[in-house]
This record gives sequence, structure tokens and C-alpha cells, in this order.
Amino acid sequence: MADEASQASESPPIDAELLEILRCPVAVHYEGDDPGRLELVHNCWLVSHESGYKYPIRDGIPIMLVEVGEKYKDVAVEDLPVPPPADD
Repeated sequence: MADEASQASESPPIDAELLEILRCPVAVHYEGDDPGRLELVHNCWLVSHESGYKYPIRDGIPIMLVEVGEKYKDVAVEDLPVPPPADD
């Protein structure tokens, strides 16, 4: 448990500039000011509140495949596994 707590307080697993430009490949086509914007949650997931798709970050690499994001669409943010599963 101590390892999990220390990981949560660490710096984000991806660069802030990368997070700023990444967009959900599904929601980026939606209407609005900034469609597809992603939020970092649990320090290991990127969540699109517009589409509901959730993308894991593994070893510092966002897995932005639509089929992976769709797999977690119906999982509540608080129920996302930490760390994300190694296989999808």
C-alpha cells in the first residue's frame, strides 16, 4: 500500500505538454470549443468526459487505441484498475 500511495504523489506519468495536445480519437470529431480533451485520473488513465472512453497509460505511454478506450467506457472512473491491466 505504501508503494501505491507514493506512486500517486509522484509527478504525472506523461509530459504536461503531451497531455495538452492529446485528444480522444473518438471525441475529437464532436462539436465544441476543444473537443476530445483528456483528463488525467489516478495518475495512470486518460479520460474523455465527452465520449466516456478511458485510455490507460502504461510505462509512460498512453494507449490511445479506440478499441482499448471503448473497453473501459462503461467503467466508472472510481472503479478503473490502478495500475491499468498489462494486456488489452
